[in-house]
Amino acid sequence: MAAENIYRTDGYYQAVIQIRPRDKEILTYVRNQIKKKKGIEISKEVFYKYGIDIYVTDQKFARNLGKKLKKAFKGELKITKSIHTKDRLTSKEVYRGTILFRREEPEQKD
Repeated sequence: MAAENIYRTDGYYQAVIQIRPRDKEILTYVRNQIKKKKGIEISKEVFYKYGIDIYVTDQKFARNLGKKLKKAFKGELKITKSIHTKDRLTSKEVYRGTILFRREEPEQKD
């Protein structure tokens, strides 16, 4: 049985999941959630010194994943969307979503 590929090569995406600060545990969690769901792929991952951006192919899945992140890890969740283009056939506006998850820093004990 071939390994399941969760990466897409053509650059198409509907949403960006932003993880702040950079956290290996959350990144592993996100990748596992994407592997579980058929039809969802990662277009690209961009690593910054302050966090990670994961570009995914399904906006609704990304919003639900943001809610799961908030339940699994303590932190702040912001979901926004912006107009990307207009559909040629229906003349409806097409949106791209941004899901920002900022993990709370553990309290320092003196």
